Amino acid sequence: MTKHLRTIPSKGKGLRGLFSSGAGNKLGTFGGVFTPDVLTILGVIMYLRLGWVVGNAGLLGTFAIIILAKVITICTGLSMSSITTNIRIGAGGAYSIITKSLGLEAGGSVGIPFYVSQTLSAALYIVGFSEGWLRFFPEHDPMLVSGISWVILLGISYISAAFAIKVQYFVLVIIVLSLFSFMSTPAEPVAQITLVGHFEDAGFWHVFAIFFPAVTGIMAGANLSGDLKDPRKSIPMGTMSAIFTTMLIYLGLAALAAWYVPMDQLRHNQMVMVDYARFEILVVWGILAATFSSALGSMVGAPRILQALAEHKTIPFYRVFAKKTADNEPRNAIIFTGLVILLTLFVGSLDALATLITMFFLITYGMLNLVVFIHQSMKVISFRPTFRIPRFISFTGAFGCLAVMLLINPVFSVVALVIIIGLYVWLTRRGLNAPENEAGGDLRGGLLLAVAEKASQLSSRFPKSQIAWKPDLLIPVSNPAKWAGSLLLIRNIVYPSGSIFTFTVSEESSQEGVGEALKKLVEPLGRQGVLVNSAVIDDSEFLHGARNVIQTLHGGSFRPNTLFLNLGDSSERDDQIRTLIEHGARHDLGTILLRQHPRIAFGLQKEVNLWLRDKSPNWQLGMLIALQLQSNWGGVIKVVTVADYPGEKKRLHHFLETLADQARLPSTTEFHVLDGPFNESLQHGPRADINILGIAIPAPLGFMRKAVEITNSSCLFVRDSGKENALV
Repeated sequence: MTKHLRTIPSKGKGLRGLFSSGAGNKLGTFGGVFTPDVLTILGVIMYLRLGWVVGNAGLLGTFAIIILAKVITICTGLSMSSITTNIRIGAGGAYSIITKSLGLEAGGSVGIPFYVSQTLSAALYIVGFSEGWLRFFPEHDPMLVSGISWVILLGISYISAAFAIKVQYFVLVIIVLSLFSFMSTPAEPVAQITLVGHFEDAGFWHVFAIFFPAVTGIMAGANLSGDLKDPRKSIPMGTMSAIFTTMLIYLGLAALAAWYVPMDQLRHNQMVMVDYARFEILVVWGILAATFSSALGSMVGAPRILQALAEHKTIPFYRVFAKKTADNEPRNAIIFTGLVILLTLFVGSLDALATLITMFFLITYGMLNLVVFIHQSMKVISFRPTFRIPRFISFTGAFGCLAVMLLINPVFSVVALVIIIGLYVWLTRRGLNAPENEAGGDLRGGLLLAVAEKASQLSSRFPKSQIAWKPDLLIPVSNPAKWAGSLLLIRNIVYPSGSIFTFTVSEESSQEGVGEALKKLVEPLGRQGVLVNSAVIDDSEFLHGARNVIQTLHGGSFRPNTLFLNLGDSSERDDQIRTLIEHGARHDLGTILLRQHPRIAFGLQKEVNLWLRDKSPNWQLGMLIALQLQSNWGGVIKVVTVADYPGEKKRLHHFLETLADQARLPSTTEFHVLDGPFNESLQHGPRADINILGIAIPAPLGFMRKAVEITNSSCLFVRDSGKENALV
């Protein structure tokens, strides 16, 4: 978990020292969550765009837009409240939650757009502030007003978060007074209330997109999680109370606007709240105060997201942005964020910024809901929040965010999702590691395991499919330190979709050293992209331990299907090998027995001889292994058979060609029909880097050793389990 950095009170006597966020000055629920949330929600959209929304959508249409937007934020707020009572949330709010649940890659891929959305929000609110100011002083230059506002906001956020919160208390009073001024309007009611508007300026979803930023301030408090006294308590209480309080305010303002203001005025006059207020000056000051405070909230929160991203090394120049001052202020991140906001101000379009911000916020909210839904669906004991919500809430929040994104702008939604995926791939390739002080890991491994377990349950209802066969090898290793097997050949047999389960048997006293040797033995295979599992079995007798492993794995869902053995020079282990082959066959395991040429090994790794007999039961596994080797070697398969008498050669050629056609062997496959007897044909067979032959019963291990000398190549001897089918 991320440790909350203990801050050191500044010894200076200026503003920085007076308002520093020291360890004893951590923020509470009202100041640290409720106030920033409310002031960010009751911002520029409420004053300058809510009337336009009512003018286009009508009263009921506006209610639908407000409630739909609030459903998403209520679900998100409840999800965030639930998960923050289960984990110790660190700096960065939603970014911290997603990172702790789905890893740094997922957190970064969402956290970067989340930071961008917070930064753009600040620019949006500064533009709104400028529009309000120009109402008072229309002769002023809009860019000059925005620039001066930017300087003041940057200065306040640079001093400290605590100072910004103190400023917001004053702003809250002004906003409350402005709302009362509009609610007590002296205007006469309109002749007829328009319940459903005609959406003359824009369609429903476009109007929704412009309004939605009005409800996105719910994470202003969560973004300050690193500065809260008790995030686990303050975030749920402050966030939900802010959401429902502001929902009532928006519904009330929409009703008053529809009741007292003509529709034409609502559509064309952005300052209807000023013109219809009892005291116009209070609403003007409310606009200025609300937009100013909303911008301040974003300028305080966004740098903390950037600092959290940098702390985990998920962004370039992370060393610069990760730095904090002694009083816990990320000043490098604040300066950079301020510069980005300044560049964004040149866009100047309130509606264009609002639509862009909507998309980024929906992505963040959707991912946050998805994280909670995954937690709930996995039903793991570690997820036991003190604030519990039904699973349909998190699902509704996640699905609602995705659906609304597609309804607003399908093209941009797809582009945004592609950006998220691209960021995830980029961060994955960087090989990020969580800081040492963040123990416990994330959900990814458990999530994949849960999916695998569910898939296992479903697959148990169906018979094993020969179509889905892949080489899953079980490899007993008698002595890992001296094992004579060829890792490269094994890799080429199983890659890319197969797997390996290797084990050795050792008494308890020597297990640690043996286990380390086994791990080093198979480690190169893991680096080659092969799924490898290994184990050390506690037993005094190798054969007894190996039989237990075969029996145990036979009952599992993800069990090996092929036993891989090495045929050494000595015959002293022959009885053990025969027993393992027979025991594997009883438990539906095919067999691969390798006899490696002591000098040539696998030659150029190009040519594979596959020896077949038209009446042999052991050719399915051999053909599948030949195909695996041919694919990974980029070589050629030579199918070889032996004719007992010359008259059979034509029939056997036809047999091989038909079999190759049915098995869809590569077009480069060669066919060879040799004259018998078999032992002589083996000596005069086509050149190959490896020969694949069947295993007779009982296994003639002595002859199999000699086959290496006869063919002058390494040999693989195979026995089908009956579960393979090379023709499917």
